[in-house]
Amino acid sequence: MSRVDIHAHFVPDFYRAALDAAGLSRPDGIKALPAWTEAEALDTMDRLQVSRSYLSISSPGVHFGDDAAAVALARDCNDYAADLAARHPDRVGWFASVPLPDVDEAVVEAERALDRGGADGVVVETNARGQYLGDPALEPLYALAAARRVPVFVHPTTPFEAEHLALGYPRPMLEFLFETTRSITHLVLSGVLQRHENLRVIVPHAGAALPILANRIELLLPILAEGGATPPSIREALRSLHFDLAGAPVRELLDALLSVADPERIHYGSDYPFTPPDACLQLAERLDATDQLDAELRAGIDSGNAEALFARAVAGVSS
Repeated sequence: MSRVDIHAHFVPDFYRAALDAAGLSRPDGIKALPAWTEAEALDTMDRLQVSRSYLSISSPGVHFGDDAAAVALARDCNDYAADLAARHPDRVGWFASVPLPDVDEAVVEAERALDRGGADGVVVETNARGQYLGDPALEPLYALAAARRVPVFVHPTTPFEAEHLALGYPRPMLEFLFETTRSITHLVLSGVLQRHENLRVIVPHAGAALPILANRIELLLPILAEGGATPPSIREALRSLHFDLAGAPVRELLDALLSVADPERIHYGSDYPFTPPDACLQLAERLDATDQLDAELRAGIDSGNAEALFARAVAGVSS
């Protein structure tokens, strides 16, 4: 076993039923939710040579319009993940779901999951019913994550009430990448990383379009500075953010990411089961075969960088 997978999902039966009841059996325009069982997940980890997976609930998260129902569903998901991790302590970690945009309840549930459930971090969608990651309302959640030194794992979702932007294509094909770029840019330019120096944010899918657009964003920053303070540098932020390689980053996107990111903050991710096992295996083999990574960098991406990230979280250190 040589990999640590920081982008993998679980789909328990009660969560599938909740999506069905909310009319979301085909979330984000996909044909159907993928099959998932504990046994199949562990078998897929073995096939991918993954020693440990950090699991999360994928899009559309836990909030479908009812605050109370979202709180209950987040708690059920987190209790399930805590039990799964307790039964497989050497193989399973997890990110706690929170019922955003209800920030107060999100903080309560995050604290409960971290303190009582042993969560390794928190997962948030790129927007929570239109609330993007640079929204000032999210400050208490960021403060909590920074104080606990636990990562905030970001996952893309469909823009709120804007499904038409995908032009009829499944949102994971294109819109997830644009949505991630939009939301992380908002987080950075809103100064979140400056206000919370110990915050560790994991950006999915090799940074989406951020590595490509960094120069353009920097070019236009003076417009944002007119009559006010200079906004944060996107290039500096890209050196402090963490990234997973879920999806198909080889070759073009990986080249772009390596040109802007800290190589010690790049991590393996499978996106199982939303990426089927055979496709996960093919993508992992492409990463293994690429000449873009030397042995030291490959070892860091496969496991060393993730082990360091979560060791810092457990130890509560700021580096």
